[in-house]
Amino acid sequence: MTDMLETPRLTLHRPEARDWPAWEAFLATDRARFVGGPADVGRAWRAFGHVIGHWTLRGYGSFILREKGSDTPIGLAGPWYPADWPEREIGWSIFTVHAEGRGIAAEAARATIAHAYDTLGWDTAVSYIDPANARSIALAERLGAVRDSSAPRPHSEDLVYRHKRPAGMP
Repeated sequence: MTDMLETPRLTLHRPEARDWPAWEAFLATDRARFVGGPADVGRAWRAFGHVIGHWTLRGYGSFILREKGSDTPIGLAGPWYPADWPEREIGWSIFTVHAEGRGIAAEAARATIAHAYDTLGWDTAVSYIDPANARSIALAERLGAVRDSSAPRPHSEDLVYRHKRPAGMP
């Protein structure tokens, strides 16, 4: 499987141990409130283990985002399908304020949606979004995802946004 993707501004890499400090710092803040944070070091460690372990168990997973020419992790995006999830998901998180509001999450999400449909062979993909996460809702809509109120969800309060197959793909 592909463990690296590139976009015009970003490299997306399979998570590695060297990404732990950025993940820990992110999960300790309120920025992580929609993905289980703020979290103490123990919970952050276990969550990062899930992110890395997903690759081993599924052969794919979310990618760490870096701006080209930089070694600093600025976010996470990509396919996610834990054993108890009803459907395959595309998720995203931006770690720092510096990376926010610049289209980085959209750029990474588009690349990982294309990867899920093209490389992984998915026939559908959703994003589960907390109803209070206005930025993620807006991003899902900008990406062309459509709300699917009848879809099952991992948490009863989640909103489900279904991603269309990217244009030009069979």
